[in-house]
Amino acid sequence: MLSGLDVDERLVDSCDFSYASGFRAAMRLIADHQPTAIVAGADLLALGAVDAARARGLSVPADFSVVGFDDLPQAAQSFPGLTTVRQPLHDMGQKAARALLSLIDGQKLLMEHMEVGTELVVRNSTAPPAAARRDPAMPHRLDANQAGREGGARRASANG
Repeated sequence: MLSGLDVDERLVDSCDFSYASGFRAAMRLIADHQPTAIVAGADLLALGAVDAARARGLSVPADFSVVGFDDLPQAAQSFPGLTTVRQPLHDMGQKAARALLSLIDGQKLLMEHMEVGTELVVRNSTAPPAAARRDPAMPHRLDANQAGREGGARRASANG
């Protein structure tokens, strides 16, 4: 159970963070479960999922949405541009380096868990499911501005 929701483990795949793993996992999920979207733990996985959807004859985002995580340069350069969650990688590296230097100096870490802010970067790899577009009475996803108010994410421009 996650956040009060049951998780169907058949819809979760663990793999390395490579394009090829994203492609293989998405091919399996699409064939076995016909999802309308995949949220990947890394942009390279998501880019593999985009190509898997295309290989299955699906159009991204008309038939199938994909979201990544990291905001690698390839996310903005892909077609369609990949919607992703941007992490403050520079800040994360600085904090990790400071923590490592403290440990090397024999100091105790002040905290074991560190949270950093993320930012939702909405590009062109996401859209409401086709059924929601055909039936206006059907509930659909939050737009990026609503997500920002309700989930802490902020909308970014398509160019980052």
